[in-house]
Amino acid sequence: MSSAVDRLFVVIGALLGATGVGAGAFAAHALKPRLGADMLAVFDTGAKYQLWHALAIIAVGLAWARWPSSALVSAGWLFVAGTALFSGSLYVVSTTGIRIFGIVTPFGGVALILGWLALAWGVSVRR
Repeated sequence: MSSAVDRLFVVIGALLGATGVGAGAFAAHALKPRLGADMLAVFDTGAKYQLWHALAIIAVGLAWARWPSSALVSAGWLFVAGTALFSGSLYVVSTTGIRIFGIVTPFGGVALILGWLALAWGVSVRR
């Protein structure tokens, strides 16, 4: 059974994976000479979380194809929002030095945690 939901999350995950690889390469080649080691590590953390959660979003799409549920749709969108907030805020803080954007990072982290919990709930509930 295939639908727009499972394809959507696989496509979003794949695009986040591609841009995550690009972010990592950008950090290694363009940012390394411009940022201090501490801010480069912050940027790298954002890229790593983006890549891991790109895979999580793909997993949601594949899980939804087998066990469709609103919890899985919630998990997918929580992963998308969490990645944007968490990784995005780390990218901004590390490249601009404007640390106030760091206030957004924990909200992204909470969204990612809730996404994992929603994923677990979505595949464990009997239908």
